Amino acid sequence: MNERQSKLLAAIIDQFIETALPVGSKKLLESGEFICSSATIRNEMGQLEDEGFLEQPHISSGRIPTAIGYRMYVRDFMKPSAREKTVKKRFESLREQYFQRKDQERVYEAVTLMARMIPNVAFASVPHKDRVYYMGLSNVLKQPEFQSNPLLASDVAELLEKGLSDLLDQVEVDDKVRYYIGDEHILGNIQSCSMMVTEYKVRDQRGVIGVLGPMRMDYAYNTVALDMVANLLRSYDKG
Repeated sequence: MNERQSKLLAAIIDQFIETALPVGSKKLLESGEFICSSATIRNEMGQLEDEGFLEQPHISSGRIPTAIGYRMYVRDFMKPSAREKTVKKRFESLREQYFQRKDQERVYEAVTLMARMIPNVAFASVPHKDRVYYMGLSNVLKQPEFQSNPLLASDVAELLEKGLSDLLDQVEVDDKVRYYIGDEHILGNIQSCSMMVTEYKVRDQRGVIGVLGPMRMDYAYNTVALDMVANLLRSYDKG
């Protein structure tokens, strides 16, 4: 295979990869890569076909590469660096989506873990999204305060479904556990409840994780549980 045939085979394969259409001599000449006649290009393509590197699907069509042609292309002609910029751009976009999805999965798993540890509602805001995961509503609904006061249970459910994200925007949160106990200003219609919150970070994205339950909750137990789960999320950030 001479130098022009090598260049021609590489050009045909590049074009076919891009278009999935048979490549003719006219298209090759339009690329500006070849300074020769259309007849010369056709002659060289015919030679490549005779040697098994190309094939012609139809008599009047251009050529497409064969498996032998692809093997030579990969071994001798392919230039990965020519596609590096495009690949890197696509990779960075998908990489960020990948990590965001993983961040959200970690938060969801942490909330699930805490809800299994405590008899109250566990919740956490989700990095990259204006939403809050929560679990454990059934936990608090079993508490006597809620069984004796269906309206309170309804208000808590409404808060979790519609207003928890806004509520967390109003409270002061840092890496210490903070307590909002029967707070009229913060808790509004659920003043007979308490809320505990602390901050966590995942890849420099700030989030809030906490506990919501009756004012009668076991603060000591919940504080330890909240600290442990928040530290678990923080350890992901350090890792």
